[in-house]
Amino acid sequence: MKPLHSLTAGLAGAVALTALHETIRHLRPADAPRMDVLGMRGLRKLFNQAEAPQPDGSTLFGLTMVGDIVSNGLYYSLVGSGRHALRRGLLLGLAAGVGGVVLPGPLGLGEAPSGRTPQTKLMTVAWYTAGGLVAGTVARALRKR
Repeated sequence: MKPLHSLTAGLAGAVALTALHETIRHLRPADAPRMDVLGMRGLRKLFNQAEAPQPDGSTLFGLTMVGDIVSNGLYYSLVGSGRHALRRGLLLGLAAGVGGVVLPGPLGLGEAPSGRTPQTKLMTVAWYTAGGLVAGTVARALRKR
């Protein structure tokens, strides 16, 4: 598969993931994953380490959304091409979802945004898996063209 096709598939998965997160956090604020909060905490840490001025809340949120789409898009672009893009998308999504639940605590970002309730943990894994499946589906469709 051409690199552009892989990147397109990855971007599609990342946009789907971000849309799910943002929609559900407005519909179910009590237990929806708050990956935006984790991203903003991570960015604040980076700004602190760089001794750079902290952006205001809306700028920080915007930077987080762009960073999420770019980083998740690059990650999901690993679905690549070939006959097993959908399977790779599933596995990449599962791995990212489990990582999204397990890693924030050890990284010093807090556990609540992705692990507040059992439903939050399940949604975190499910949304990342959905993003991987979207990326795999788009990759497969582009391969057939």
